[in-house]
This record gives sequence, C-alpha cells and structure tokens, in this order.
Amino acid sequence: MNCCVFAGQGAQVPGMGRDFAEADAEAKALFEEANKILGFDLAKICFEGPAEELTKSNVCQPAIFVTSYAAFRALQKRRPTEFACAAGLSLGEWGALCAAGVLDFGATLKILEARGRFMQEACEAVPSGMVAIVGASPDQLAQVCEKSGCTVANINSAAQQVLSGSKDAVAAAVAAAKELGVKRAIPLATAGAFHSPFMAPAREKLAPVIDGVAFSAPKFPVLSNVTGKPHSSDPSAIKAAMLEQVTGTTNWAADVECAKSLGCTTFVEFGPGKVLSGLIKKIDASLATLNVGDLASLDATVAALG
Repeated sequence: MNCCVFAGQGAQVPGMGRDFAEADAEAKALFEEANKILGFDLAKICFEGPAEELTKSNVCQPAIFVTSYAAFRALQKRRPTEFACAAGLSLGEWGALCAAGVLDFGATLKILEARGRFMQEACEAVPSGMVAIVGASPDQLAQVCEKSGCTVANINSAAQQVLSGSKDAVAAAVAAAKELGVKRAIPLATAGAFHSPFMAPAREKLAPVIDGVAFSAPKFPVLSNVTGKPHSSDPSAIKAAMLEQVTGTTNWAADVECAKSLGCTTFVEFGPGKVLSGLIKKIDASLATLNVGDLASLDATVAALG
C-alpha cells in the first residue's frame, strides 16, 4: 500500500513548480489562483526566485504547498493512485489534509499564508533558532535539553532530532552536545525557533483564522505530527491538533511507523526535494520511496507504480 507525504519548510528552491505549470493547464491554474488569493505573484517567486524572497515564511509556506499540491494533482491525472494514508512534515501536514479533502485548495492557501506570516513575526520579535542533534542517545538528548534550556522541536528519526531555543540556548546546546560526546550538533539556518513556546504568539493569532474555515472528515487517514496517529474524523479536533502543532513537537518518526502499521510499504513524496524520502530511509531502509517534484520525477514515479 502507498502513503503520500508532503514536503515541509526548507525544501524550497527557485524554479520549483515551473515545468508543471508550463506543461499542464490545471497546474498553471493552481498558480494563477494562488496569485489572486495571496495578492502577490507567487508563481514568479517560485519559478524565478530570488532565493531570499522564497525563504521568507509567509512566501515559503504557500509556495511549497502550491508546488506540492500541483505535483499531487499531476500524478493523479497521469496515473490515478489510491493512498492508504497521508502525512506531511510541519506545513506539509496541511498539504496532506488538503489531499484528503479536509479543506479545499484556497482555504489551505489562506491558512498557510497567515501561518507563515505569524511565524515570521514571532521569529522577528525574539531572536531564537534551531539546532540538529545527530547520534544522541535518549539520555544524552535529555541532558542537552536540561543543560541548554532548549526543547525538542522535531523527532525526525531515532538518530536525528532538532531542538529549538533562544540564540544563547542553541549555542549552549552545541557546547553540551560536544561535552557529552554526541556525534554532531549542527545549528540550522532557520528564521527562529519553530515548534516551540517561541511560536505561542503565532498560534494565538492563527486560531481565529483556522476557526473561520470549514473542515470536513478526511477521506483517508491523515497522520498527525503531534500524536503520530491518524487525525480524528471530528473537524474541531483536527483544528485543535493543527494549532497545537505550531508550538508542539513534530514526531515524523512516529508518523512513518504509524503508516507502516497501516500496511504502507511505499511512500510517495510530493514537492521540491527529497528530504522526507531521506528521513524515511533512515527510519527503515526496507521502505520504498518515490518522489514527484518535477516532470522527470513524475515520469519515474509513474513508471515505478506501474
């Protein structure tokens, strides 16, 4: 069985989505609709950059979503595929919800523009950052957090976690990891401390935006970053979980294990890059991964799915 997964922030690259829009009228229409909804030329930024503009959270989040959803629709048009479940990392979870019919394209886009804008504002209000911890035991990770004051933002695999904290806390985490003999501690080039209490102002501002959108029960299971289990069929519970995701830990490793428990052996990643495919292989090398990020990878995935 197949699981569809959607890329998260950091996967963006100038040029993304361009060949889909040039080759397919439906994909072109998605970008044109996005331009109208957002009030700026998202397509131009996606197709041409500059990278600095594409990196801003209020641009990056809708940009990755539109590109990923265009890729999803392109596969369904070329080779209709049933998915046993869907998942996404951070903003990618919104793409998974859209693919499962929980909310429509336009509503998802509006939420992600607001989500990105509010998160960017939170980053600019208080200097903060993130650090990837590679090869730490659970005890070492706990000690790094205790010594630095950082909190766990992402559980990407058993061997890789990401911590969030103030700039000083991130520096302290790097020092603590070195002192404890952890394999690597890598400060990340992010705008701030995502998935942490630093994002509380963004969560508060996002609540009424989400509340104003109609959600439906998913057509197939969508895995929650927060619980590592399928979302409820109750729209209000989905909204609550997606708000909690803004400040809570994203447990990607648990999502992959849950998809496996549902019988998934093949994961199809939609959007730019192959970050999730790489993480999935680190979690379980026996799992098959495919990706749809451009026309060439679409052709390869169609061929692989048979």
